[in-house]
Amino acid sequence: MGLRGDERGRALLDALLEDRAEPGLAARAATALGLPEQGRYAVAVWPAGGGTASGTRPDVHGLRVLRRRREEREIAVVALGDGDTAGLAALLGRWCPGPGGIGPVAEGLAGLGTSRRLAEVALTTCPPGTTGIVRLEERLPAALVVSQPELSDRLLAGVFGPLLALDPADRAVLVGTLEAWLECGGSAGRAAGRLYCHRNTVLNRLRRLERLTSRSLSRPRELTEVTLALDAFTLTVPRP
Repeated sequence: MGLRGDERGRALLDALLEDRAEPGLAARAATALGLPEQGRYAVAVWPAGGGTASGTRPDVHGLRVLRRRREEREIAVVALGDGDTAGLAALLGRWCPGPGGIGPVAEGLAGLGTSRRLAEVALTTCPPGTTGIVRLEERLPAALVVSQPELSDRLLAGVFGPLLALDPADRAVLVGTLEAWLECGGSAGRAAGRLYCHRNTVLNRLRRLERLTSRSLSRPRELTEVTLALDAFTLTVPRP
């Protein structure tokens, strides 16, 4: 997979990705790259070295893909046409194990810089050791957390402070139960099936977590604090 055009086209694409404020930049890039200035685009980023080697072409079902490498990142600019970022994530996942992030759809070449920056934010919501291509739209709470590290640290300490003081193995049981319960839509029964334990065991663990955090999982505002603190925990605290 490569970039059509000469060094001028590459330089103009890099300028767009860097969100440079240059008059007429998008129009010049459209001409040099052979792309519509007002088309629909998405930007994906992943660590350098992941996915196929430079110069190879994945199955992109007719999508136009321009690939660049900047420092420790691989960047793909995709002309979506009538497609969406959900479909793009599935396609990229076939040849790039991840982790990777996809920014919001840019309505025109001038929006590539913003899409690239937010794709980087999406990538930072991937906990260490995870794989997969994630879209910013599906990771907005975690994106808020990673975008404000100072506030994230305060949230984690304020909500999960007593939990952090537990033995790591004990803490992991409570955190894992909370994660399973949230992923199961708040169903203790379904969470119990996933965790291979009794429903009452799940409920007892959740009650203990409520006591430790001084938050009730049945109160929406407090549940929001707990879920955001969980995102901060997942992204910053090593698992045993």
